[in-house]
Amino acid sequence: MCIACSPAFQSAFRSLSWPSRRRFLKGAAAVATSGPFIAEAVVPARADGGINDSLAHGLPGGAPTAAAAPITVFTARKIITMERGAPEATAVAVAGKRIVAIGTLDQVKAALGAQAYTIDETFKDKCVLPGLIDQHLHPILGALTLAVTVIAPEDWVLPAVTHKAAMSPDDYWARLKQAETALKAPNDWLLSWGYHALWHGPLDRAKLDQLSATRPIAIWHRSCHEFYLNTAALNALGITEAMTLGKGQYSEQADWRAGHFWEGGLNLMIAPMLKVLATPERLVFGLKQMVAYLHGNGVTAYMEPGALYTPDIWTLYEQILGAPETPMYTTFIADGRGIVDRVGIDRALDATEAQIAVAPEGPGKKVMFFPGQIKLFCDGAIISQLMQMKDGYLDGHKGEWILEPAELEKRARLYWNAGYQIHTHVNGDLGLEVLLGILEKLNSEHPRTDHRCVIVHFANATEDQVARIKRLGALVSANPYYTVGFADQYSRVGLGPDRADMMVRSKSVLDQGISLSFHSDLPMAPSAPLYLAWCGVNRTTPSGRVAGPTQRVSGDAALRAITINAAFSWRKEDQIGSIAPGKIANFTVLEQDPYAIEPIKLKDIPIWGTVFEGKAFPIVPAQRQRP
Repeated sequence: MCIACSPAFQSAFRSLSWPSRRRFLKGAAAVATSGPFIAEAVVPARADGGINDSLAHGLPGGAPTAAAAPITVFTARKIITMERGAPEATAVAVAGKRIVAIGTLDQVKAALGAQAYTIDETFKDKCVLPGLIDQHLHPILGALTLAVTVIAPEDWVLPAVTHKAAMSPDDYWARLKQAETALKAPNDWLLSWGYHALWHGPLDRAKLDQLSATRPIAIWHRSCHEFYLNTAALNALGITEAMTLGKGQYSEQADWRAGHFWEGGLNLMIAPMLKVLATPERLVFGLKQMVAYLHGNGVTAYMEPGALYTPDIWTLYEQILGAPETPMYTTFIADGRGIVDRVGIDRALDATEAQIAVAPEGPGKKVMFFPGQIKLFCDGAIISQLMQMKDGYLDGHKGEWILEPAELEKRARLYWNAGYQIHTHVNGDLGLEVLLGILEKLNSEHPRTDHRCVIVHFANATEDQVARIKRLGALVSANPYYTVGFADQYSRVGLGPDRADMMVRSKSVLDQGISLSFHSDLPMAPSAPLYLAWCGVNRTTPSGRVAGPTQRVSGDAALRAITINAAFSWRKEDQIGSIAPGKIANFTVLEQDPYAIEPIKLKDIPIWGTVFEGKAFPIVPAQRQRP
């Protein structure tokens, strides 16, 4: 589960009281008027959004275009269309935001006939793909986690800094001490994200007090579901032991003496913690950095399931994510956990529609909700090993339900019967068993075709369960990083080698003919679609071994998982995800052909930049990244 989707986090965000709302909004507005911060186009490019524009006009032969829009023909060494009938081309014509013709240069010229056009050879030596899509990430978490000191088990390559991996306790503590020493004022907070005990060893309040008994220190776990605080931090936040007692499950998931708060225990400390962590300045910086980071990785569209909404946050979204210089779509689906918790099951549908109405789809929109789609939750997070597993864990600990099975069924029935497309977070094979049983029951009671229910994350599954997903007509959006990032450690702790190596059965999904997309769940994995594709193709862990080689997928399948299949999972395959007449002209431009290189080099292909709605947004040198 994403902490940003939890009631505790959302309630704390809603209750934040910044020093001045006027100051907050003024700061956000200053961001939007301070000039481009993500790209330097050949000419000033403004991306005004148009994912829902109607195709009201057409060229002869049925290729639609915007009326009177100038036509530009981009030529390239190779254009990979992701269209089965015509997979490759060397020229594409764009009028306004729309593609009007595709093929060889001669074929495109013939399609344009007597219409005037300009030829642009900027990409003549490059490879053009449909605009890359991250099917699922979390912008607020991405902004906050990557705006503090990052010390994690993997590299994080950001536009202005690279945070190298800390793979051992000695590495971790050396980096943390370095960060503490670098702070100048004695009362400045040391905030760090990325700690994980399997790599970095045990942690508690006493150990943090050894680092500093006077400076407040807050360590945010790699899973985002835990905090560790030293004594100075507890005092600064005003958290006493008495405040953590007698609160039922919350108290069971908090250890004041150890300074450790996790899952429900976050309710006891997250409100004052967010006043330190989620300042207007850090949110502005973090969102700007995240946009630059995504653009540097060729992303042209992403979706957050279970949107965090407050008026102030939405102002920032519009000012930064919706800025004219931001060359990507930010899309959301509503949160079927928080909404029902807040208003009850009887009023949930009306509240869901009201949430979507905050930012509906429409011409000129870049920040929007998808209609008729909802996010639900089944079992716990993989990174903290709280997914529900049929055969349990090697050390005997138990998984957790985010929504108890009976409650999940009740909410799923509500939205299923209302015709919603349901995206469900599920990580364990026991969790998946529960979810598939619910979907089978709902489809028996109220049959639906093309429901496109999405199995989200898909960490652990059996072959029989994959076959059931096919029979149900569901889709899979998997996080391929799980195997690469965690199989080595989970082979040793928790799952054992057989289950750890078979996490994310991508090849089994494809063999069943199920649509497979990839996502990062940023910050659970880097939001770098080519890197995610590399994970799916290679499954190579930090130790250099291949985890579950039979589950490797082809390069073509991996590229489809970050383009057309991701669009299909959003019901946007008629708009984005491939290069075809009538679709939006969103492209990612590469310096090399991903089909012509060794699979192990897929993640290292340099990205020139993107074309968003027909306008070029090259990546400036400082933004060039390689995960």
